[in-house]
Amino acid sequence: MRVSEHSNIGTIDDSDADSRKAVDETLEDYTLRYAPHSFRRWSPKVVAITALGGIAYLADFSIGASIGMTYGTTNAIFSILFAAIIIFLTGIPLAYYAARYNIDLDLITRGAGFGYIGSVLTSIIFASFTFIFFALEGSIMAQGLLLGLGIPLWLGYMISTFMVIPLVIYGMKALSTLQVWTTPIWLILMVGPVAYLIHKEPNLVGQFATYTGAGGFAPMDMAAIMLGAGVCLSLIMQIGEQIDYLRFMPAKTKENSKQWWAAVISAGPGWVILGAIKQIIGAFLGFYLLTKIPGVNSTEPVQQFNAAFHDMLPGWLALSLAVILVVISQIKINVTNAYSGSLAWTSAYTRITKHYPGRIVFVIVNLVIALALMEGNMFAVLGKILGFYSNFAIAWVVVVATDISINKYLLKLSPKEPEYRRDMLHNINPVGLISFLAAAGLSIAAFFGLLGSFLASYSPLIALIVAFVMTPLMGILTKGKYYIKQSHDGINEPRYDAEGTPVATVYQCLVCEQDYERPDVMFSHKHNGTICSLCKTMDK
Repeated sequence: MRVSEHSNIGTIDDSDADSRKAVDETLEDYTLRYAPHSFRRWSPKVVAITALGGIAYLADFSIGASIGMTYGTTNAIFSILFAAIIIFLTGIPLAYYAARYNIDLDLITRGAGFGYIGSVLTSIIFASFTFIFFALEGSIMAQGLLLGLGIPLWLGYMISTFMVIPLVIYGMKALSTLQVWTTPIWLILMVGPVAYLIHKEPNLVGQFATYTGAGGFAPMDMAAIMLGAGVCLSLIMQIGEQIDYLRFMPAKTKENSKQWWAAVISAGPGWVILGAIKQIIGAFLGFYLLTKIPGVNSTEPVQQFNAAFHDMLPGWLALSLAVILVVISQIKINVTNAYSGSLAWTSAYTRITKHYPGRIVFVIVNLVIALALMEGNMFAVLGKILGFYSNFAIAWVVVVATDISINKYLLKLSPKEPEYRRDMLHNINPVGLISFLAAAGLSIAAFFGLLGSFLASYSPLIALIVAFVMTPLMGILTKGKYYIKQSHDGINEPRYDAEGTPVATVYQCLVCEQDYERPDVMFSHKHNGTICSLCKTMDK
C-alpha cells in the first residue's frame, strides 16, 4: 500500500539532488537507513550462514599463535576464554537490536547513548577496525601468494586489495551467494589438517599444554592473561560486521521464533565461539611450527597450514591447498571488511557534510588506507596495534550494550524502540559520549603506563569496568532527558506494532520520490509532507 501525505512539494534545494543520487538501493544496500521488510527476503538460516561466512578470517590463527608464543599456553587459553565471554555477553543485546529492528550498529549507537552527531566518532572507530583487519588479512594472503607462487609481497598486497572490489559493489545479494557457497570448502580445508595432525601426533597436545612461552610468565599469571585478552578483545568490534548482515533478518514471528533466535545468537555473539576455537588452534599450530620447523615465522597462518598439510599430503598438493585456504579466507572476510567499512565511512561523512557521495566511493577509500598499512608492514607490529585499538573498541561496545540492557530495559530511561532519525535525537547525548571518553581515556592512559606499571596490563579491564559503571550512572544523572529530542515524528501511524515489529506500511518521500516503509520516514515541516530519513539527513 502506498500512502502519500504531502499536499505540496515545497522548495527543492541542492540536498534534494543528492537524495536522488542515493535511491538505487540495490547498489547502496540501504546505507544509513532501516532495511525494509520488502528487501529482506532471505531466511534466518541464509542470513546466519552469510554472517558467519564473514568470520573466515585467518587473523585468529595469528593472534592465537602470537599470544601463545609470548605468554604460554595456559595464559593464552585463559586470555582467549576471558575475551570470548565478554564478547559473547556484550554481543547479545546488539545482535538482538539489529535483527529485531533491522538497523546497523551506527543507527543503534545514535539512540543508545551517543546522539545523532555523537555517534560519528564511533563510526570512525568502526571504520578503523575494518581497514586494520583488511590490512591484516591482505598481508596474510600476500604471504600465501609469496610462498605458493613467488609473487612479491608488494604485488600480493595490491592483488588482495583490488580483487574484492567487484564483489563488494553489489552488497548483500552478492555477498550472501559468495558466503553460502564457499563456507563448506573453507571448513574442510581448515579442520582437516588440524584433525589429522592431532590424530597422528597425540603427544603434541600434551607438550603444547605445558608450554610456558618466551615471555618468562608463570602459568595463570593475571598480568599475562590480561595482556593477551587485550589483543583478543580488539575483535569485539566484529559484532559490527555481523550486524551488517543481521539487519537483513526477516521479521520475528511465532512461526519462525526458534529459527530466528538460533540464527541471531549463532551469527551474532556466537561468532566468537568459532573465533576462540580458531585462536586456540592458532596457538597450537604456532607451537607445532616452533618445535618442528625452527626458523619459520610461527604466526603466519600460511606457514602453519602449509606445515600441517605437508604431514598428510604430497608437498606440491599441500602447498596448493594451504594457498587456496588463505585465498578463500581472505576473500570471505575482506569483502565483509570493505563492505562494512564503506557503510561506516559513508555514515560519518554524510552526517557531517550533508552530502551523500555513495557507498562505493568509500569502498575505495577503505581499500586505499588498508593498502597503505599493508605496504607499511603492519603485520610486524600486530600485537601492539590490536592491543591499543581494543581500548576504543571495548569502551564503545560495552557502553552501547549497557545502555540497551540497563538504561533502556532495566532503568527505563529511554525508549526501548530505537531512534536514529535527525531532529528526533539531540546531536550529542552525554550519557554515551562521556562514558565512552572516560572509559577509553583511562584505559589508554593505563595502556601507555601513565597510571603505573601495575595497571598497564589491565587496560582492557579498565575500559570494560568504567564503561559498564559510567553508562547507567550518567543516565541517572541526566535523568535520560538527552535521548529523545521530540517524541512525535508528525505521522499518526506508529512505527512498530504491539509486538514491537517494524510496521511495513509504505510512504512516498516527496524529495526523492521513492517509497519507504514506516520506520524510515517522518513529517517534514519544511517540505510540508513525508520525508525519508536519508533525505532528512542531507537537508541543508
